[in-house]
Amino acid sequence: MGSISEPEQVPVYIAEITPKNLRGGFTALHEFVIGCSSSIAYLVGSIINWRVFALTGLIPCLIQFLGLLFIPESPRWLVKNGRDMAFEASLQQLRGKNVDISQEASEIRDYTIYLEWVTQKGFLDMFQQKYARCLIVGIGLMVFQQFGGMKGVLFYTASIFESAGFPSREGTVLAGITKIITSALGVLLLTIYGRRPLLLFSAAGAWLGALITALSFLFCDIHLWKELSSVSFLVGISVFIGAYELGLGSIPWIIMSEIYPVNIKGSAGSLSNLVSWFGSWAVSYSFNYLFEWSSAGIFFIYSCICGLAVLFIAKLVPETRGRTLEEIQISITEQEG
Repeated sequence: MGSISEPEQVPVYIAEITPKNLRGGFTALHEFVIGCSSSIAYLVGSIINWRVFALTGLIPCLIQFLGLLFIPESPRWLVKNGRDMAFEASLQQLRGKNVDISQEASEIRDYTIYLEWVTQKGFLDMFQQKYARCLIVGIGLMVFQQFGGMKGVLFYTASIFESAGFPSREGTVLAGITKIITSALGVLLLTIYGRRPLLLFSAAGAWLGALITALSFLFCDIHLWKELSSVSFLVGISVFIGAYELGLGSIPWIIMSEIYPVNIKGSAGSLSNLVSWFGSWAVSYSFNYLFEWSSAGIFFIYSCICGLAVLFIAKLVPETRGRTLEEIQISITEQEG
């Protein structure tokens, strides 16, 4: 239950408490920690007993639980629920006791009051026309993030490398190292180039990596250029994993946390999270069957999906770097309204 809700709640909380110039970096750092943790899990899981490995998960959970007791509440949540004094105290605590928060507090308060005045409360409220674009962008990014195939590749890394003629343990280590390096690089590039350019580059790279991997398996199946296909497989799978971790792995969660107005953030965020977990389950469940059907075919499918993601991002996804949450949300809803 906790792991299901965490991917949605943490980016939203980070986006609501951080200033606009630090928001992307902090949210990407959260995804980087997740990427590093899963990579470490790959490495440690190949060494120790699975029962001991499962018990080690209690340690970070305990640390996180204790830490949560000391963090401030989201200022935007407080003002939405009419706790004005607590709102200002929380915002002052987050920005520093000597920082003037009057302008930022006024913008947050005015926009939240405006949303409460023009909208009704309820789950179906998010399906109004003015929220159409932000829903399409938020849910669409989750669809491409999951159906691009990365979860299946990570869950079946050992089988993929064995099928390509490489030792499974070395393949798992390579995947883990690639994830760590590119996740760290993604955090740095995000603060320099912004969400949209990095997301486009990531989707295009994942498309190319999946295509190279598919061609490698195809050549191996027809016994053509076997030595070259082994090298191209390593290049393709590394590019696929690395490109995904640069942007597709983290940026959809960042954008989702930024584009939904506060009055629909809970319901729209939950719907996006539901779509994400459904996609994760569907890809994880189907991967083994599709891989047995055709090792080349499944990567051709993922390549097509990543190619469609490039078009989707280029056409619909806005750049959100350097703008407040209120500015982002007003610009999106005004286009539809």
